[in-house]
Amino acid sequence: IDRSLDVTTLLDLCEPAIQRGEKIVAEMPIRNVNRVTGTIVSYEVTKKHGAKGLPDDTIRLHFKGSTDQSFGTFVTRGITLSIKSDTNNYIGKNLSNDKLIIYPSTSANFKAAENMIIGNVALYGATAGEVYLCGLAGERFGVRNSGVDTVVEGIGDNGCEYMTGGRVVVLGRAGRNFGAGMSGGIAYVLDETGDFAQRVNPQMVGIEKLETAAEIAEVRQLVQNHLNYTKSKRAKELLDQWDLTVPKFVKILPKDYKRMLACIDRAQTQGLTGDEAVMAAFEENARDLSRVGGN
Repeated sequence: IDRSLDVTTLLDLCEPAIQRGEKIVAEMPIRNVNRVTGTIVSYEVTKKHGAKGLPDDTIRLHFKGSTDQSFGTFVTRGITLSIKSDTNNYIGKNLSNDKLIIYPSTSANFKAAENMIIGNVALYGATAGEVYLCGLAGERFGVRNSGVDTVVEGIGDNGCEYMTGGRVVVLGRAGRNFGAGMSGGIAYVLDETGDFAQRVNPQMVGIEKLETAAEIAEVRQLVQNHLNYTKSKRAKELLDQWDLTVPKFVKILPKDYKRMLACIDRAQTQGLTGDEAVMAAFEENARDLSRVGGN
């Protein structure tokens, strides 16, 4: 294994950040025998600083090369990992904050939006943070994602399976059985061919248009972030003709989650905020479900 990535080297490199909160920026090679990159550093950060981790971007590690399984697994707040090339399955598993950024070399002679950049089962159980992927992802993208915001340029089958939170933006084709078991969070898929509805699992989710100004602005900002971090040509093309891009987006929203959001909105119009608004929404939703059950 490349010694530049053994546990001792990474921990020694990040020691000033872990112990004293000093900012660290480093670049190093990575190989396809290197697994769970970033996990042990995250363990040491959590052991020292607890669940709050470090301030955003305290540790910034940039890698060149191809990595093996579980890049960025269990990464905590304060650590940003980026890689110029590609990676394997299970990236960002249980990610709990900050950023993962994966993009091909600028000298690559292929279109990133038409080629795989990561493997299967990304963001399994991830709870917070941001992920930007300049290329395609495999199957089960965002499975059990419960809080990460992510942008990807196309995904395979079973996207957003059992997702409970966060936002997923797909700037290209999404495979079949999208949204199976999805109970929370929101997905936005660019449906250029108009046939995405045929690939959605309709049991728990519905498809809507992207219409409100605030939500359009939020999606645009995520695409802009994607461009800023990855230099994505796909993102630039879409942003350059944004008015034509917006009508091609579809919004995938779980039916129960939509009902809860409506309850929260009503609670907020009554002057409630934060946890109070959420609790009032839960109580209203429970009453509604009880009435339906009673009938």
